[in-house]
Amino acid sequence: MSESMLNQQVLHPMVKLQRQVQSLVSSKLIKPTDRIWKIAFLFGDEWPYWKKELEDFEFSMQDPISDLLAVETWEEAFED
Repeated sequence: MSESMLNQQVLHPMVKLQRQVQSLVSSKLIKPTDRIWKIAFLFGDEWPYWKKELEDFEFSMQDPISDLLAVETWEEAFED
């Protein structure tokens, strides 16, 4: 198995969202200063899933997109 395939398999789902949002910022469809709720319009039917994921990581829909893009490592807190 190639290294790139292995890396794709272990990426946290939030990395996918983060990359998609970064692409939207790079394309100037949204700005880093826009609030997270603004991406809801761009994710359509997938939004409820991503909103829950963001809330699980204690993001508010009022937080700026730059806060989402600033995360370097996505780690889940497991409850015993």
